Amino acid sequence: MNRIETRFQLLRSRGEKALVGFLSAGDPSVSRSLEIIRAMCDAGLDILELGVPFSDPTADGPVIQRSSARALAGGVSLHTVLDMIAALRKDIEIPIIVFTYYNPVFVYGARRFYEDAVRAGADGVLVVDLPPEESDEMTGQWPENALCLIRLIAPTTPEDRIRQVAGSASGFIYMVSKTGVTGSSGLDAGMVAERVNRVRSATSLPLCVGFGVSTPEDVAAIATVADGVVVGSAFERIIEENIENRDLSKLMAETVRSLKAQTRTAQPAH
Repeated sequence: MNRIETRFQLLRSRGEKALVGFLSAGDPSVSRSLEIIRAMCDAGLDILELGVPFSDPTADGPVIQRSSARALAGGVSLHTVLDMIAALRKDIEIPIIVFTYYNPVFVYGARRFYEDAVRAGADGVLVVDLPPEESDEMTGQWPENALCLIRLIAPTTPEDRIRQVAGSASGFIYMVSKTGVTGSSGLDAGMVAERVNRVRSATSLPLCVGFGVSTPEDVAAIATVADGVVVGSAFERIIEENIENRDLSKLMAETVRSLKAQTRTAQPAH
């Protein structure tokens, strides 16, 4: 059993849902990024999605685009991200997901990426722009299955496609709450609940919902129907607005505690 399975099993035993936090690795600097992540983990974050900075993050809204640009300006690469994971593994036990576009993995080398990611302590990878039909180019070079392949399911994904995508996933399913990019507003909890029920019929994997989730109220609403809630732009917005603030890590920890509290009061998703 890997860390992802273990974490969801633990949360189910507690009657909790997962708080999944996305951060662009190395924003605003590698050292401060590590400090922020540790503070967030200490405050109750359940799963970390560590984003690989990319020059053309087409699925991301302006807040994450700017965070990625800051990290790139600081020289952060996929190699840097894996080094950060190795450093975090010295004192962090929660699952860590590498969130990336395919180009950095392609340039790095699929087999080398797999081996280095596993060695560093990563538990899974989410490749935003790599559909199931083309995934064998990457996974066909993986010698084993120690790295979970997290899959995205969009609001526009049809029934037969949902089953295809879910059938090739492991770890958990990342359900996109709405069309658009990360950080956009207009979360419709009722519509999300309907889509979660559709996807549950196609997989037994945990379902985590992201895009447009930013407030404690958003988290509470999603946590009543899903197994986990993904927050990204809201965290990066705090970083962007407090880059010079010495208490940035404390602010991030306070935000995690506030959001995590809403996952402890949610009713079981199923």
